[in-house]
Amino acid sequence: MQRMDAMWEVTVEDAEPLIGRTDSTFLLDVRYPEEFARARIDGAFLCPLPEIPERLEEIRQAAEGREIVAYCHHGHRSMQAVAFLREAGLGAARSMSGGIDAWSRKIDPAVPRY
Repeated sequence: MQRMDAMWEVTVEDAEPLIGRTDSTFLLDVRYPEEFARARIDGAFLCPLPEIPERLEEIRQAAEGREIVAYCHHGHRSMQAVAFLREAGLGAARSMSGGIDAWSRKIDPAVPRY
C-alpha cells in the first residue's frame, strides 16, 4: 500500500465549497450506517470502510470524472479509505481532516456531534 501523504487531506474549510459542487466532487462517507443515521452531510454516498474493496467498481462509476472527498468521524478511517482508493487507481481522492466532527464544529453546527 502507498505511504500516506499530507497532500491527501483537505480541511473542512477547503472542502465546503468543493462539496457544494456535485458536478466536480463526489462525497464519500466511510462510516457505519448507524453513524450515518445519526449525523451526515447532505449528498454523501455511504460506503463503510470495510466494504470499499468489494464496492470499488461501484464507487469508481459513481465518482467518475470527479474528485473524491472522503470523511468519517474524525478523519482516520477516511485517510485509510483514501490510501486504498489511490492504490486502486483513484488518484483524485482526499480525506476531510477532522471528519464530520470538525464539519459540525466549524462549518455546520446543525449537524449533530457524537
